[in-house]
Amino acid sequence: MKKTRQDRNRNFDLVIFDCDGVLVDSEVISCRAHAEVLSRHGYPIDAGQVFQRFLGRSTRQANLEIEAELGRSLPDDYHVQLQDELLRSFEAELQAVPHIEQALDAIAQPVCVASSGSHQRMRVSLGRAGLYDRFAPNIFSASQVANGKPAPDLFLFAAARMKVPPGRCLVVEDSIPGITGAIAAGMAVLGFHGGSHCQPGYAETLRAAGASATFSDMRQLPALMEWIDPPSLRGGAQAPGPESRDSGPDAGISPRNKGPDAGFSVL
Repeated sequence: MKKTRQDRNRNFDLVIFDCDGVLVDSEVISCRAHAEVLSRHGYPIDAGQVFQRFLGRSTRQANLEIEAELGRSLPDDYHVQLQDELLRSFEAELQAVPHIEQALDAIAQPVCVASSGSHQRMRVSLGRAGLYDRFAPNIFSASQVANGKPAPDLFLFAAARMKVPPGRCLVVEDSIPGITGAIAAGMAVLGFHGGSHCQPGYAETLRAAGASATFSDMRQLPALMEWIDPPSLRGGAQAPGPESRDSGPDAGISPRNKGPDAGFSVL
């Protein structure tokens, strides 16, 4: 039986958003702050390298890898210095991802946040962007689980706290570890590549990681949700998108992405 748009929209009972790079345009700021503090402590690295190696991963996991390479522990106050640098930069520069408020207004399902960042960091970043009260108290951090992304722990924790089966959850992510973790949790996942950190070709990277679809404008999210089936219904086979649509942000979707800025693509 052919599903109506409303029926498809009801397939998901929860939308789980990553925070950095999805709700707030913070990744460029964050990568720069990490690079500055790490270089200060004898681990020379630039913002681009931080992006390539650590995007989407918890600070705890990144620190373990860095300390193994250094052959020593980072200073006791490293975390404090990093948080101070991040929070100063967030207060000065951080903005919400464009059109996220409009997208949230159009989503009927419950929403929550599942981020590799700390609760303190999210209080500042989401607060600065005017989004904290839209999600609180349903804001979950990798600090609450044993293993951060790309493990499925955080997504499963969020679903359990929200009392929704994993197979009826939709995740919105901008990183390979996040997409990997969502898939491992048995959830549908969309790849967002509209943040200022996303370079040409990043949409293809997210699709290669397993995203069911990619999109670059948050105004496209509510329409895209109507054409993605949850894993509990599709049995691993992606539902087809519409045969023909304008790919502009107000009109909806196109069957294939024509490039990193051409809208979203359903596989």
